[in-house]
Amino acid sequence: CTEAVKAIDAACVEAISTSGCIGLVKLMGRHCGWIAMEATLAARHVDMCLLPEMDISLPKVLTHALHLVRTKGSAVIVVAEGCGDTLIRSSEETDAGGNKKLADVGPWLQNQLLGYFKRMQVDLTVKLIDPTYTIRAVPANANDSVYCATLAQHAVHGAMAGYSGITVGKVDERYVMLP
Repeated sequence: CTEAVKAIDAACVEAISTSGCIGLVKLMGRHCGWIAMEATLAARHVDMCLLPEMDISLPKVLTHALHLVRTKGSAVIVVAEGCGDTLIRSSEETDAGGNKKLADVGPWLQNQLLGYFKRMQVDLTVKLIDPTYTIRAVPANANDSVYCATLAQHAVHGAMAGYSGITVGKVDERYVMLP
């Protein structure tokens, strides 16, 4: 989440440094907006956070963005990539890994904002930041390493006990084997 907060901070600097600017950050989260939500709360200067779990009204988003730019001079919007399936209808195609290909919500929302502001005759600049690979490439911290090692140990114990078709996880602070 630290890298996501850095991206939000950069979008905020861009937005407040330019009159009539929106800093738009697209964060990872195909089906869950947890990274976007946590980074938004940590950054503390996001004006709108759009999550795939939400029922989002594009007209309300556009209207609120216009209000923010008119009153504050700028805005910061965070959108989780899963909104590419809730705001836009994506195709049913899948990628090489079998995951559904989502429409790219970042550039799409950028174009929606620019078009709406143009219709309202308000000048707008949108700075789109997509830190996906920066976030994904962060090395594991100490807590991640300990957690992964413990999961691996429990998986080996399960295999040595003769179990197959299981996975290990943590439930209520206890490591368990799940069918």
